[in-house]
Amino acid sequence: MRVRLATPNEVSRLLGVERSAGEVFRAVPGLQALADGEPIAEARHRQWVAQGTEWVATDREGVPVGFLAGEVFDDVLHVWEMSVHRQWQGRGIGRALMDVAVAYARAAGLRALTLTTFRDVPWNAPFYARLGFVPVPAADLDVRLQATLADEVAAGLPAERRCAMQRRLVSP
Repeated sequence: MRVRLATPNEVSRLLGVERSAGEVFRAVPGLQALADGEPIAEARHRQWVAQGTEWVATDREGVPVGFLAGEVFDDVLHVWEMSVHRQWQGRGIGRALMDVAVAYARAAGLRALTLTTFRDVPWNAPFYARLGFVPVPAADLDVRLQATLADEVAAGLPAERRCAMQRRLVSP
């Protein structure tokens, strides 16, 4: 497995990775419908690839089996999505992808990484906590994270199960 920047000609494969990763939601009470949801639009992936903030994990043949898509906002890298193909889960690929994103953010002089996720899904908030992320209390949410969470709720995600998390890279 190798992690590197994604290329434009890999975008269509990333949609398949996301669909496969989403299958695990079929076993989560109240979230089964997510397994049938549409993946992120190709146009968004192409934006992140062009910005140099989308990474892929590839197998020996160079085929993407996981990805992390992020975007820089001021001095923060926001992780929009991290997905690992179902057949490749549990092998440290998510951690490797996040390590590369953290290294990128540090090299760029960013102060933190942020993301939104499910509080109670084992491979979501508990996983990110093991990678150094902490929940952002509602009173401390900035306008961008408030808007992101509101957009997710408007799209049908249950507000009580969602949270924002942050991993600081430098002291405030």
